[in-house]
Amino acid sequence: MIQAIIGKKLGMTQIYRENGNIEAVTAIEAGPCSVTQVKTSASDGYSAVQLGFGQAKKLKSPERGHLKGLGQLRYLREVRVDDTQDIEVGQKIDAGLFQAGEIVDVIGISKGKGFAGGVKRHHFRGGPKTHGQSDRHRAPGSVGATTTPGRVLKGLRMAGHMGDRRVTVRRLEVLRAEPERNLLLIKGAVPGGKNGLVLIRKSPRRK
Repeated sequence: MIQAIIGKKLGMTQIYRENGNIEAVTAIEAGPCSVTQVKTSASDGYSAVQLGFGQAKKLKSPERGHLKGLGQLRYLREVRVDDTQDIEVGQKIDAGLFQAGEIVDVIGISKGKGFAGGVKRHHFRGGPKTHGQSDRHRAPGSVGATTTPGRVLKGLRMAGHMGDRRVTVRRLEVLRAEPERNLLLIKGAVPGGKNGLVLIRKSPRRK
């Protein structure tokens, strides 16, 4: 069974629960998606389905061949499944895959912030503000030892490109699902900016 769907982040708003509490939610246009390829353990070594979403203005020749009879789909994403027996190419997946109260994980590309220093990027505290330290306020500090190891270790937190990376926000609650409008309202914030592509999947983790 397919456990995920591709969607587009529309923005954030607020809704009221039945008990009167107000919640901040993210509105997502979830699907409809088409199954464009089915992969099996026998042919590919693992079980998965490829989903297509969105409307492309133009496709290249190999893409047209791959999507023959399925329309001009803009985005293709692969999703692992346990069993492909009841899944066929051309099958439609919509927001009805989820119900209110379900827990999901949302995967997206975070907003790019450009080049950022250590204080903004990694929340470094900076240097002392007094005792003659006039140019150390936002400096990173030491980046390593001298002779041993004599180099800067890989992975050291430093200034650099901030954001614009794959982020998974786990265990978000679906507050409302409206398949007729291809709409999901999910509690809290999800990665990315407005109109950003996201993947919504049922959370494998228990409470």
